[in-house]
Amino acid sequence: MKELVEVIATSLVDHPEEVVVTESETEKAIVVELKVAADDMGKVIGKQGRIAKAIRTVVKAAASKDDKKVIVEIQ
Repeated sequence: MKELVEVIATSLVDHPEEVVVTESETEKAIVVELKVAADDMGKVIGKQGRIAKAIRTVVKAAASKDDKKVIVEIQ
């Protein structure tokens, strides 16, 4: 999941070198944290959160075979 979020985020932002993705796993969930530069935050979130919602949807679809919940946090 980490690689998927990283590829999507780096293609959206102006400063791809500042994209940091971390992944932590609990018993029932995988938490993926995405950090981008402050001026790229709007590009990752999108108008009314549409891009952020699309990223979460794609990651959930990719993780559906693992029977684990995936949480994408954008910071």
